[in-house]
Amino acid sequence: MCTCVSYVNGSHYFGRNLDLEYSYQENVTITPRNYPMSFRKKGVVSSHYALIGMAFVQDGYPLYYDATNEVGLSMAGLNFPYYAHFEEAKEDEKDNIAPFEFIPWVLSQCKTLAEAKKLLSHLRLINLAYSPNLPLAPLHWMISSKEGSIVVESVKEGLKVYDNPVGVMTNNPPFPLQLFRLNDYRALSSESRENSFSSDLPLEEYSRGMGAIGLPGDLSSSSRFIRASFVKMNSVAKKEEKSSVSQFFHILTSVEQQRGCCKLGKDTYEITIYSSCCNTEKGIYYYRTYDNPTIHALDMHAENLDGSNLASYPLMRDTEITFDNRK
Repeated sequence: MCTCVSYVNGSHYFGRNLDLEYSYQENVTITPRNYPMSFRKKGVVSSHYALIGMAFVQDGYPLYYDATNEVGLSMAGLNFPYYAHFEEAKEDEKDNIAPFEFIPWVLSQCKTLAEAKKLLSHLRLINLAYSPNLPLAPLHWMISSKEGSIVVESVKEGLKVYDNPVGVMTNNPPFPLQLFRLNDYRALSSESRENSFSSDLPLEEYSRGMGAIGLPGDLSSSSRFIRASFVKMNSVAKKEEKSSVSQFFHILTSVEQQRGCCKLGKDTYEITIYSSCCNTEKGIYYYRTYDNPTIHALDMHAENLDGSNLASYPLMRDTEITFDNRK
């Protein structure tokens, strides 16, 4: 399971936690403008916006988990089991796009959320896997820009597109139910609160932070949605790059998964494999991994964006410890 966040603090930042029990050895991957992008039912697009993000590259094809294009539009796919439903391809006016192609399909040609919504109006997500060894993943997606966010869910009733006023997405249940649950927590506050339990009882605060008593702390997707929304909506940081990036990772840290807390089977645990944060205006992709909390960064504009070859960089996964008193 995962958590995705869109955050504006001067610049726009977009990223996610990838929570899984295994890694596909994903890399930070930059797709330049002239890399031939192949779509199973739509042919090859030879020229498009450049992308940067996290991807598993298979046979030269970037299977993006999350990405941002050079004009500032971002997108991430998160697990959506039990609810995701993809149709069979049909020959009509709609674009037949496989889920593994969805991120590059949108980001290669859309500059704004409005353009993305227009593209979605004639889209069909189809029941087509990349290969027999890489089966179809049950996903839903968040698309974001500095202007806002939307959630895209392909379910049995059809393709649903929802405005997302909190800029947070996790997994189940469907997004409208996640959003509605915030009503249960409307009394939470980052500030101290007066005793409203009873005027007949002299109830006093005995600790800082009691305004947020009741904020979920478990690892379920619904609880992570509520917790990440509360932390993000109450976040305060200086409007400068280092402060904003640091704050973004602190938002993600509030819902990260530690090895041992979510057991899936014998010696198998879900963990936060990586956390990412992209400054969508500068095209700088920051990340850190489970065993290496040091923030690493790659700048898409340091590459030849007019090229035709993918650029992939393996993640720095090993723990780094710095001694401050050794010479």
